[in-house]
Amino acid sequence: MQSIELLYVVFSLTLATAGLSMVGFAVRAYNRTSRQAMFHLSIGFTLIVAAALATTVSAFVTRFEQTRLLLSVNYLITTVGYLFVIYSITAGE
Repeated sequence: MQSIELLYVVFSLTLATAGLSMVGFAVRAYNRTSRQAMFHLSIGFTLIVAAALATTVSAFVTRFEQTRLLLSVNYLITTVGYLFVIYSITAGE
């Protein structure tokens, strides 16, 4: 594995760890308060983490040959995740 590939894996795992921490915090807050905003926040961060991990795995499986498709799918899923995060912040209860 080249150093750039190793860095890619390290950064992907860092993003996944941070994102899953946010999911855990949001789920715990939802369980305590039953606020729908926390539910939407957990969905958003779950999608963001899923996009990062799926892109990393897919990149190695396809040997980085379909980068445009991988990045397009990544950005689509990540954008939907961020829309859930934004909705959780802006939606009034």
